[in-house]
Amino acid sequence: MSETEGARLFRETWIASVRKHFPGEPKPGYVTPWEDTPEWERKAAGTVYEQVRQFLDLSGGHASRLSREQKGRFVATCWTAQMYKHFEDPKPGYVADWPDLPGWQQATDADIFEAIEDAVS
Repeated sequence: MSETEGARLFRETWIASVRKHFPGEPKPGYVTPWEDTPEWERKAAGTVYEQVRQFLDLSGGHASRLSREQKGRFVATCWTAQMYKHFEDPKPGYVADWPDLPGWQQATDADIFEAIEDAVS
């Protein structure tokens, strides 16, 4: 899977998971389709996809033994690094540490890891 295809997988999983886990109606920006996603966000999604893919590869497939929380934390940490890359002074919510993320976002990040895991296995 190319990085662009991986970025789309990331975004499509994000949207589906937000719709599943978000309490109430999500903000429109949370569910913006791929075609309307800003270029910086597409690049960030592709980079995080690639980081997860490499992590899975380097673990020899044993990353599947991580807990959902560990998987979600990995995605969240990779995403936070991208926010610092793309924004000089990102909003605090963009770079919040794992315990400060809402439950819906933690579940969404874990879903993203597992979707990538399924796609590359």
